[in-house]
Amino acid sequence: MKVIKKILILLLVAFVIAQFFGPEKNEGDIAMVTSFFEDTNPPEEVKLILKESCMDCHSSFTRYPWYSAITPVNYWMADHVKNGSKHFNMSDWAEASLKKKDHKFDELIEMVESKEMPLPSYTWTHSEANLTDDQIESVLNWAKQVRSVYAAQKAAQ
Repeated sequence: MKVIKKILILLLVAFVIAQFFGPEKNEGDIAMVTSFFEDTNPPEEVKLILKESCMDCHSSFTRYPWYSAITPVNYWMADHVKNGSKHFNMSDWAEASLKKKDHKFDELIEMVESKEMPLPSYTWTHSEANLTDDQIESVLNWAKQVRSVYAAQKAAQ
């Protein structure tokens, strides 16, 4: 019994010490997505969906809930944000080539259509990010329209 008690105390001390360390946060300015919104011109409904369901992981602006200050949750969240931004980042839109933008929208359509996005691990704690079938349809219609604009721009080059 004494060994188990010592192990538990040691784990508690390690947990408390770990709270003083954490990953860098993704706390950019929401204005960093302005060029994305200007370039893709989403309807207000889609813009709201993007803000509620996508921007936390796919931009340089992340809204952190209270539990994100707890280690190891903060590392898990930082990994999700880093991974999400690596695949699709609205904040870097102005620097992306036309070919890359088109490709990212192709991936966006595929991920939303197959309901792989938003991730279930995100929607567990952000119920507002669960997309209805109508919302999915709105996002897909907008994304396909954006892709047609990019196709016309590529053809004009």
